[in-house]
Amino acid sequence: MNDHPTHREDMNTAQTPLPVVLAGARGHGRSHLLNIRRLEERGLVRLAGVCELRPLDAAELDGIGAPEQSADFEALLASTGARIAVLSTPIQTHTDMTLAAARHGAHILLEKPPAPSYAEFRRMADGVEAAGVACQIGFQSLGSHAVPAIRRMVAEGAIGELLGVGAAGAWVRDEAYFRRAPWAGHRRLGGADVVDGALTNPLAHAVATALALSGSTRAEDVEHIETELLHAHAIESDDTSAVRIVTSAGTQVTVAATLCAERTSEPYVIVHGTRGRITFWYRQDRVLVQRAGHGPVETEYARTDLLENLVAHVTDGDPLWVPPATTGAFMRVVEAVRTAPDPLAIPAGHWRTEPGESAPRRVVDGVDALVDASADGLRLFSELGASWAPSTRAEAR
Repeated sequence: MNDHPTHREDMNTAQTPLPVVLAGARGHGRSHLLNIRRLEERGLVRLAGVCELRPLDAAELDGIGAPEQSADFEALLASTGARIAVLSTPIQTHTDMTLAAARHGAHILLEKPPAPSYAEFRRMADGVEAAGVACQIGFQSLGSHAVPAIRRMVAEGAIGELLGVGAAGAWVRDEAYFRRAPWAGHRRLGGADVVDGALTNPLAHAVATALALSGSTRAEDVEHIETELLHAHAIESDDTSAVRIVTSAGTQVTVAATLCAERTSEPYVIVHGTRGRITFWYRQDRVLVQRAGHGPVETEYARTDLLENLVAHVTDGDPLWVPPATTGAFMRVVEAVRTAPDPLAIPAGHWRTEPGESAPRRVVDGVDALVDASADGLRLFSELGASWAPSTRAEAR
């Protein structure tokens, strides 16, 4: 866990339930709506407002109550006196909406990725710090108690010397997924950076979690980044990609991700050591420790909900689990993806079309095994002999 560096308020003024405004209540935002409702039932928060371009209807509010609704975010913050703003809006809106909430004195839970560029991230983080409010970045996997537990095991030498960290994510997404919003599948839209893509959005948790387990979460912890960005679907952004991050400590972190898998599997991170390995299935909070001279040990850990943690921070001064500074290394990866050449199209001979859940989907031949091999061997697709991967990689420092 990490303390917010600036926020310290009079706890006597932070009485629950805290009024909350949710910006973006459809799509993924629905999960935030339901989580706010869960915390309402515990008396911790009160859903005071919902900001949507089109108001939620009675069916969408069934069991939720009757919060004030408006498409004007700042007006809603003012009229509700919101103490917390939950932002689940398009990536390119994150910085401006976060700063608007900060100006109104609201603390913020901001969906990942926190910003579409490193410059926008810095503008957001600096503005939040200047305003003296707290901001939690919505990497739910970093609320898992497994993360500090694995870091302790590595520090104590449970698997010997740290060799590197590899992450793997193989998901199935059909063509409808890339039509879910006007910005989906785009690197830029209307002149603004979006940087939607496998590494930076749907499987961003794999990147952030791998960096956290390597002990490299801040921007200054990153020394060098190589990217291999590709796509099989007819989109602008990447749907099958790999990245190698070399940290300032010399640790190698690789992530291989695809949305064109043969079958969806649970994403995971492997921490490699000289005398063993630790595998973390981060959506399940499940950890497998395999080390020399010991039998395998599997453990399931608890998880702290990030909104609940933000409430506890505001009311009781609990440390934040994911303040902006601890996502700086992740944002260096976003910046490397943003500034890399546009993703290469995987030639049609290397993928096939299959029926998807609501539309056709494209499957890259053998990609599931390649993603696993990347995490196992800390190698990029081109180094694993994938004929469709580029022989030259984009590099960033």
